[in-house]
Amino acid sequence: MLPHGVTVLERGWLSSNNILICGRESSALIDSGYCTHAPQTLALVEAALAGNKLDVLVNTHLHSDHCGGNAALQNSYPDLLTWIPPGMAQHVRSWDPDALTYSPTGQSCPQFGFDRLLLPGTEIVLGDLTWQVHAAAGHDPHAVVLFEPASRVLVSADALWESGFGVVFPELEGSDAFDEVAKTIDLIESLSPQMVIPGHGPAFSGIANAIAAARKRLDGFVANPDKHIKYAAKVLLKFKLLELQAIELPAFIAWARATPYFLLIHSHHFSALDFSQWVDHLIQELVRSGAASRDGLMIRNA
Repeated sequence: MLPHGVTVLERGWLSSNNILICGRESSALIDSGYCTHAPQTLALVEAALAGNKLDVLVNTHLHSDHCGGNAALQNSYPDLLTWIPPGMAQHVRSWDPDALTYSPTGQSCPQFGFDRLLLPGTEIVLGDLTWQVHAAAGHDPHAVVLFEPASRVLVSADALWESGFGVVFPELEGSDAFDEVAKTIDLIESLSPQMVIPGHGPAFSGIANAIAAARKRLDGFVANPDKHIKYAAKVLLKFKLLELQAIELPAFIAWARATPYFLLIHSHHFSALDFSQWVDHLIQELVRSGAASRDGLMIRNA
Protein backbone atom coordinates (compact mmCIF):
# COMPACT_ATOMS: atom_id res chain seq x y z
CA MET A 1 0.00 0.00 0.00
CA LEU A 2 1.25 3.48 -0.85
CA PRO A 3 1.58 6.08 1.92
CA HIS A 4 -1.14 8.69 2.33
CA GLY A 5 -0.64 11.55 -0.13
CA VAL A 6 1.28 9.51 -2.72
CA THR A 7 -0.36 9.19 -6.14
CA VAL A 8 1.18 7.36 -9.10
CA LEU A 9 0.22 8.77 -12.49
CA GLU A 10 1.05 5.74 -14.60
CA ARG A 11 1.99 6.75 -18.13
CA GLY A 12 2.59 5.00 -21.41
CA TRP A 13 6.15 3.91 -22.22
CA LEU A 14 7.02 7.13 -24.03
CA SER A 15 6.74 8.98 -20.71
CA SER A 16 7.91 7.85 -17.31
CA ASN A 17 5.44 7.55 -14.48
CA ASN A 18 4.82 10.72 -12.49
CA ILE A 19 4.70 10.34 -8.71
CA LEU A 20 2.81 13.12 -6.94
CA ILE A 21 3.37 13.49 -3.20
CA CYS A 22 1.00 15.87 -1.41
CA GLY A 23 1.56 16.93 2.19
CA ARG A 24 -0.06 19.32 4.61
CA GLU A 25 2.00 22.29 3.46
CA SER A 26 3.68 21.35 0.17
CA SER A 27 3.52 19.02 -2.80
CA ALA A 28 6.18 17.42 -4.96
CA LEU A 29 6.38 15.59 -8.29
CA ILE A 30 8.95 12.93 -9.12
CA ASP A 31 9.78 12.84 -12.86
CA SER A 32 7.95 14.74 -15.58
CA GLY A 33 7.62 12.52 -18.68
CA TYR A 34 8.54 13.17 -22.31
CA CYS A 35 8.18 16.59 -23.91
CA THR A 36 5.49 15.65 -26.44
CA HIS A 37 3.30 14.60 -23.51
CA ALA A 38 3.88 17.87 -21.64
CA PRO A 39 0.30 19.19 -22.09
CA GLN A 40 -1.05 15.89 -20.76
CA THR A 41 1.44 16.00 -17.88
CA LEU A 42 0.29 19.49 -16.91
CA ALA A 43 -3.36 18.44 -17.06
CA LEU A 44 -2.80 15.28 -15.00
CA VAL A 45 -0.79 17.10 -12.34
CA GLU A 46 -3.25 20.00 -12.13
CA ALA A 47 -6.18 17.60 -11.72
CA ALA A 48 -4.37 15.56 -9.06
CA LEU A 49 -3.35 18.69 -7.13
CA ALA A 50 -7.05 19.65 -6.87
CA GLY A 51 -6.40 23.37 -6.58
CA ASN A 52 -3.10 23.22 -4.71
CA LYS A 53 0.18 24.40 -6.17
CA LEU A 54 3.21 22.32 -7.06
CA ASP A 55 6.22 23.25 -4.93
CA VAL A 56 8.96 20.75 -5.77
CA LEU A 57 10.06 18.80 -8.85
CA VAL A 58 12.54 15.93 -8.52
CA ASN A 59 14.22 13.96 -11.32
CA THR A 60 15.54 10.47 -10.65
CA HIS A 61 17.77 10.88 -13.70
CA LEU A 62 17.94 13.07 -16.77
CA HIS A 63 16.84 10.82 -19.62
CA SER A 64 14.37 12.62 -21.84
CA ASP A 65 11.39 10.48 -20.85
CA HIS A 66 11.88 11.45 -17.20
CA CYS A 67 12.61 15.17 -17.47
CA GLY A 68 11.09 16.22 -20.81
CA GLY A 69 8.21 17.92 -19.01
CA ASN A 70 10.45 19.93 -16.68
CA ALA A 71 10.37 23.11 -18.77
CA ALA A 72 6.58 23.09 -19.08
CA LEU A 73 6.15 22.55 -15.33
CA GLN A 74 8.64 25.29 -14.52
CA ASN A 75 6.75 27.68 -16.81
CA SER A 76 3.42 26.78 -15.23
CA TYR A 77 4.69 26.94 -11.64
CA PRO A 78 7.20 29.85 -11.51
CA ASP A 79 8.17 29.18 -7.87
CA LEU A 80 8.85 25.49 -8.49
CA LEU A 81 12.02 24.21 -6.80
CA THR A 82 13.77 21.66 -9.04
CA TRP A 83 16.17 19.00 -7.75
CA ILE A 84 18.36 16.87 -10.05
CA PRO A 85 21.12 14.30 -9.42
CA PRO A 86 24.55 15.93 -9.44
CA GLY A 87 26.28 13.97 -12.21
CA MET A 88 25.05 16.00 -15.18
CA ALA A 89 24.46 19.30 -13.42
CA GLN A 90 27.20 21.16 -15.29
CA HIS A 91 25.70 20.10 -18.62
CA VAL A 92 22.24 21.24 -17.56
CA ARG A 93 23.70 24.54 -16.42
CA SER A 94 25.41 25.14 -19.77
CA TRP A 95 22.70 23.21 -21.63
CA ASP A 96 24.63 20.68 -23.71
CA PRO A 97 22.17 18.35 -25.54
CA ASP A 98 25.06 16.18 -26.73
CA ALA A 99 26.47 15.52 -23.26
CA LEU A 100 22.94 15.06 -21.92
CA THR A 101 22.42 12.37 -24.64
CA TYR A 102 19.35 13.99 -26.19
CA SER A 103 21.00 14.59 -29.56
CA PRO A 104 22.86 11.24 -29.67
CA THR A 105 19.63 9.29 -29.04
CA GLY A 106 17.58 11.34 -31.52
CA GLN A 107 15.26 12.52 -28.75
CA SER A 108 14.04 15.94 -27.64
CA CYS A 109 14.11 17.77 -24.33
CA PRO A 110 13.33 21.49 -23.94
CA GLN A 111 15.88 23.38 -21.89
CA PHE A 112 15.20 23.54 -18.16
CA GLY A 113 17.03 24.75 -15.09
CA PHE A 114 17.57 23.38 -11.61
CA ASP A 115 17.89 24.77 -8.09
CA ARG A 116 19.35 22.03 -5.91
CA LEU A 117 21.24 18.75 -6.17
CA LEU A 118 19.81 15.41 -5.13
CA LEU A 119 22.90 14.03 -3.41
CA PRO A 120 23.18 10.28 -2.73
CA GLY A 121 23.54 9.57 0.97
CA THR A 122 21.23 12.41 1.97
CA GLU A 123 17.51 12.70 2.65
CA ILE A 124 14.84 14.87 1.06
CA VAL A 125 11.42 15.78 2.41
CA LEU A 126 8.69 15.46 -0.21
CA GLY A 127 5.22 16.29 1.06
CA ASP A 128 5.19 15.00 4.64
CA LEU A 129 7.55 12.09 3.93
CA THR A 130 11.31 11.83 4.31
CA TRP A 131 13.01 9.90 1.51
CA GLN A 132 16.52 8.48 1.42
CA VAL A 133 18.52 9.23 -1.73
CA HIS A 134 20.58 6.29 -3.04
CA ALA A 135 22.92 6.19 -6.03
CA ALA A 136 21.66 3.71 -8.64
CA ALA A 137 24.19 3.49 -11.46
CA GLY A 138 23.71 1.08 -14.34
CA HIS A 139 20.87 2.13 -16.62
CA ASP A 140 22.24 5.65 -16.19
CA PRO A 141 25.52 6.29 -14.34
CA HIS A 142 24.06 9.28 -12.48
CA ALA A 143 20.61 7.93 -11.57
CA VAL A 144 19.22 7.78 -8.04
CA VAL A 145 16.42 5.86 -6.37
CA LEU A 146 14.33 7.18 -3.48
CA PHE A 147 13.36 5.07 -0.45
CA GLU A 148 10.82 5.95 2.26
CA PRO A 149 11.74 3.71 5.22
CA ALA A 150 8.55 4.06 7.27
CA SER A 151 6.33 2.59 4.53
CA ARG A 152 9.23 0.79 2.81
CA VAL A 153 8.25 2.27 -0.55
CA LEU A 154 10.94 2.55 -3.22
CA VAL A 155 10.84 4.82 -6.25
CA SER A 156 13.09 2.72 -8.48
CA ALA A 157 12.93 4.68 -11.77
CA ASP A 158 14.54 2.44 -14.43
CA ALA A 159 16.82 0.55 -12.04
CA LEU A 160 14.14 -2.08 -11.44
CA TRP A 161 10.89 -2.85 -13.22
CA GLU A 162 8.53 -5.68 -12.42
CA SER A 163 10.04 -7.66 -15.28
CA GLY A 164 13.54 -6.24 -15.68
CA PHE A 165 15.29 -2.86 -15.94
CA GLY A 166 16.10 -0.18 -18.47
CA VAL A 167 18.68 -0.33 -21.26
CA VAL A 168 22.20 -0.07 -19.82
CA PHE A 169 23.18 3.00 -21.82
CA PRO A 170 26.88 3.17 -20.79
CA GLU A 171 27.33 -0.24 -22.45
CA LEU A 172 26.33 1.33 -25.78
CA GLU A 173 29.20 3.78 -25.41
CA GLY A 174 31.75 1.06 -24.67
CA SER A 175 31.77 1.40 -20.88
CA ASP A 176 31.43 -1.67 -18.67
CA ALA A 177 28.28 -1.09 -16.64
CA PHE A 178 26.70 -4.49 -16.07
CA ASP A 179 28.52 -4.70 -12.71
CA GLU A 180 26.87 -1.41 -11.75
CA VAL A 181 23.47 -2.87 -12.60
CA ALA A 182 24.21 -5.84 -10.33
CA LYS A 183 25.29 -3.56 -7.47
CA THR A 184 22.10 -1.51 -7.80
CA ILE A 185 19.97 -4.66 -7.74
CA ASP A 186 21.85 -5.74 -4.60
CA LEU A 187 21.22 -2.32 -3.06
CA ILE A 188 17.50 -2.55 -3.75
CA GLU A 189 17.38 -6.03 -2.22
CA SER A 190 19.20 -4.75 0.89
CA LEU A 191 16.60 -2.01 1.37
CA SER A 192 13.88 -4.68 1.54
CA PRO A 193 11.13 -2.55 0.00
CA GLN A 194 7.53 -3.70 0.37
CA MET A 195 6.30 -1.68 -2.60
CA VAL A 196 8.16 -0.47 -5.69
CA ILE A 197 7.07 2.40 -7.93
CA PRO A 198 9.01 1.87 -11.16
CA GLY A 199 9.72 4.41 -13.85
CA HIS A 200 7.40 2.54 -16.21
CA GLY A 201 4.53 0.18 -15.49
CA PRO A 202 2.36 -0.25 -12.39
CA ALA A 203 3.58 -0.20 -8.81
CA PHE A 204 4.21 -3.73 -7.56
CA SER A 205 4.84 -5.68 -4.37
CA GLY A 206 6.38 -8.92 -5.67
CA ILE A 207 9.88 -7.64 -4.99
CA ALA A 208 11.67 -11.02 -4.73
CA ASN A 209 10.26 -12.13 -8.08
CA ALA A 210 11.21 -8.83 -9.73
CA ILE A 211 14.76 -9.02 -8.40
CA ALA A 212 15.10 -12.62 -9.57
CA ALA A 213 13.82 -11.66 -13.03
CA ALA A 214 16.24 -8.72 -13.19
CA ARG A 215 19.20 -10.90 -12.24
CA LYS A 216 18.23 -13.52 -14.81
CA ARG A 217 17.96 -10.84 -17.48
CA LEU A 218 21.30 -9.35 -16.48
CA ASP A 219 22.99 -12.78 -16.55
CA GLY A 220 21.73 -13.22 -20.11
CA PHE A 221 23.18 -9.87 -21.18
CA VAL A 222 26.51 -10.57 -19.46
CA ALA A 223 26.73 -13.93 -21.23
CA ASN A 224 25.79 -12.38 -24.59
CA PRO A 225 26.49 -8.61 -24.67
CA ASP A 226 25.40 -8.34 -28.32
CA LYS A 227 21.92 -9.45 -27.21
CA HIS A 228 21.74 -6.34 -25.05
CA ILE A 229 23.09 -4.11 -27.82
CA LYS A 230 20.49 -5.41 -30.26
CA TYR A 231 17.76 -4.98 -27.65
CA ALA A 232 18.90 -1.40 -27.06
CA ALA A 233 18.75 -0.57 -30.76
CA LYS A 234 15.18 -1.89 -30.96
CA VAL A 235 14.24 0.12 -27.85
CA LEU A 236 15.50 3.33 -29.49
CA LEU A 237 13.49 2.55 -32.63
CA LYS A 238 10.39 1.73 -30.60
CA PHE A 239 10.74 4.93 -28.58
CA LYS A 240 10.81 7.01 -31.76
CA LEU A 241 7.83 5.11 -33.08
CA LEU A 242 5.95 5.80 -29.85
CA GLU A 243 6.67 9.48 -30.38
CA LEU A 244 5.75 9.64 -34.08
CA GLN A 245 3.16 6.82 -34.15
CA ALA A 246 3.75 6.30 -37.89
CA ILE A 247 6.64 6.87 -40.28
CA GLU A 248 7.64 5.61 -43.73
CA LEU A 249 10.53 3.16 -43.84
CA PRO A 250 12.96 5.42 -45.81
CA ALA A 251 12.38 8.25 -43.34
CA PHE A 252 12.83 5.89 -40.38
CA ILE A 253 16.13 4.65 -41.79
CA ALA A 254 17.20 8.25 -42.48
CA TRP A 255 16.41 9.16 -38.87
CA ALA A 256 18.48 6.22 -37.63
CA ARG A 257 21.37 7.19 -39.91
CA ALA A 258 21.27 10.73 -38.46
CA THR A 259 21.21 9.45 -34.87
CA PRO A 260 24.73 9.06 -33.43
CA TYR A 261 23.88 6.15 -31.12
CA PHE A 262 22.73 4.09 -34.11
CA LEU A 263 25.91 4.84 -36.02
CA LEU A 264 27.93 3.93 -32.92
CA ILE A 265 26.08 0.65 -32.38
CA HIS A 266 26.33 -0.29 -36.06
CA SER A 267 30.02 0.54 -36.42
CA HIS A 268 31.06 -1.24 -33.20
CA HIS A 269 28.86 -4.33 -33.39
CA PHE A 270 27.16 -4.82 -36.77
CA SER A 271 29.46 -3.20 -39.33
CA ALA A 272 29.47 -6.34 -41.48
CA LEU A 273 25.82 -5.58 -42.30
CA ASP A 274 24.60 -2.84 -44.63
CA PHE A 275 23.20 -0.08 -42.40
CA SER A 276 19.81 0.18 -44.14
CA GLN A 277 19.36 -3.59 -44.18
CA TRP A 278 20.34 -3.80 -40.50
CA VAL A 279 17.74 -1.18 -39.48
CA ASP A 280 15.14 -2.84 -41.70
CA HIS A 281 15.87 -6.16 -39.98
CA LEU A 282 15.40 -4.57 -36.55
CA ILE A 283 12.07 -3.15 -37.67
CA GLN A 284 11.02 -6.58 -38.94
CA GLU A 285 11.77 -7.98 -35.48
CA LEU A 286 9.61 -5.28 -33.89
CA VAL A 287 6.80 -6.24 -36.25
CA ARG A 288 7.17 -9.95 -35.48
CA SER A 289 7.07 -9.25 -31.74
CA GLY A 290 3.89 -7.20 -32.10
CA ALA A 291 5.60 -3.93 -31.11
CA ALA A 292 5.02 -2.42 -34.57
CA SER A 293 2.99 -3.05 -37.71
CA ARG A 294 3.88 -2.58 -41.35
CA ASP A 295 1.79 -1.75 -44.38
CA GLY A 296 4.06 -1.48 -47.39
CA LEU A 297 6.58 1.25 -46.54
CA MET A 298 4.53 2.62 -43.64
CA ILE A 299 5.68 1.57 -40.16
CA ARG A 300 3.17 2.11 -37.35
CA ASN A 301 3.27 1.81 -33.61
CA ALA A 302 1.35 -1.18 -32.26
